[in-house]
Amino acid sequence: MYNFDEKYCIDVFKRLLEVDSTTGQYEEIQALTVEILNELGYTYELTHKGGVIADLGGEGNALTVSAHLDDIGLMVRHINRDGTLNVCPVGGLYPFYSVTENVRIHTRVGKVFTGCICRTPNSVHVTEEELRNVLPDFRRDVCVVLDEDVKTADDVRALGIETGDMIALDHRFCMSNGYIKSRFIDDKACVAVLLTAMKAIKDEGIALKRKVYAYFAAYEEIGHGTSWMPDGVKDFLAIDIAPTGPDQNSDEHKVSIFAKDSRFPYHWGMTNELREAAISSGTDFVMDIFTPHYGTDGDTSIVAGHDIRHSAIGPGTANSHGYERTHIDGLRNTYSLLMAYLER
Repeated sequence: MYNFDEKYCIDVFKRLLEVDSTTGQYEEIQALTVEILNELGYTYELTHKGGVIADLGGEGNALTVSAHLDDIGLMVRHINRDGTLNVCPVGGLYPFYSVTENVRIHTRVGKVFTGCICRTPNSVHVTEEELRNVLPDFRRDVCVVLDEDVKTADDVRALGIETGDMIALDHRFCMSNGYIKSRFIDDKACVAVLLTAMKAIKDEGIALKRKVYAYFAAYEEIGHGTSWMPDGVKDFLAIDIAPTGPDQNSDEHKVSIFAKDSRFPYHWGMTNELREAAISSGTDFVMDIFTPHYGTDGDTSIVAGHDIRHSAIGPGTANSHGYERTHIDGLRNTYSLLMAYLER
């Protein structure tokens, strides 16, 4: 196992969480990523649509390692007559995982307002029995209530809020007994693992045996994060969460190597190389398959037509796309496998 700077990883994870980055709202999270890369001493380039690509060094046979900066969230769809906001999801956010959450509404003129996601009606005490147990639906009975004295749509518009504004959910990070609970472990915890590996490469003077790029992507949650790729890339490794579940091998204490997701199998040869690296480094890992609703940026690059091998790894994570949970051991094992593979 490789030495893992747990404090740095958690600290940088919390820095990333403090910046709202619902898919499409990339400017602030891109700027923070650049700030961290400057602290670490890496050169980088910005993609036109909002990502960041750092050069880790090495020569030839380029490998891209990706982790995505964007989060799932909501957008203002319509301002209701009573001053509440009708909303639609951005990425795979479901109402039952978001009702009662606190939110921040980001307007296109730079103002930020707070509010809460509510059912309508919003109290079980005044809700008919047949409606109490109905699954909530963004189109029918879910709204955002502003923390403002508004009673009409005109009141809301007077604040500067309009259709198309972004809505970010509170992350509610906490850590107890090694367990990390937070929204957006997918994928900011994996971004933190990648940055921790990059810090180790600098601090320990590790000479990479091939060209390596770190690709901090935007737009992964809606399927086109890494559709563009730097010249010369031969292999692509995505770092993303490994959802746990009744039919899954994934474990919050371990790193998963992805064999297949909802789209297609990951590259047989590259996946075997990751497995060999895990075994040789003593990393605690499992192989797993993620269907029917999962994909990574590696899939995006394949579908975009790049002639590359693609694979994916990540920490076992519960409650995906909700209030997620993993363990520091899962991040440690993901780091260990990443470092072992980078040193091949």
